[in-house]
Amino acid sequence: MMNSVFIATSLDGHIADRNGGIDWLHAVPNPEGIDMGYRDFMSRADAILMGRNTFETVCGFDMDWPYEKPVYVLSSRLDSIPTHYAQKATLVNGTLQEVLDRIHADGYSHLYIDGGTTIQNFLKEDLIDEMIITQIPILLGGGTSLFGELAEPLDFRCVDSAIYLDSIVQSRYVRVRD
Repeated sequence: MMNSVFIATSLDGHIADRNGGIDWLHAVPNPEGIDMGYRDFMSRADAILMGRNTFETVCGFDMDWPYEKPVYVLSSRLDSIPTHYAQKATLVNGTLQEVLDRIHADGYSHLYIDGGTTIQNFLKEDLIDEMIITQIPILLGGGTSLFGELAEPLDFRCVDSAIYLDSIVQSRYVRVRD
């Protein structure tokens, strides 16, 4: 079983600005539409587990549903998935281990974990095996932080790093376990 993160941050570690915006992700022009390894990453993942806020953000994009993989939405607040997305996503709740057990029972073993609070909660329970973090060269000075408080340090090792568009740094970290 593998839980992976693929996410972009500002240089100061934010995944959204003070207003929840993500327009800054396009601060570096990308006229050729380089995907920076996203397609390769998605070819390894079986399913996506995202938090409610991320799901609502994706639903608000002016585009078709962007995922071909099964999507699970982790929420204790939603009673159901909106009708328009009912065939595209499955609502799950409970402890993180209960949620993982449910998704694994559905036959999925390599999960893409997405959403700030969801990632933070998975890290708090030491359930992240891999993080691919793409740093956009901008300081937001505030906003939604990728990382939160941890009871104790978690060791990760950088196993790969790349530079895209002469300014975006992407690093892949794997969890070091005893």
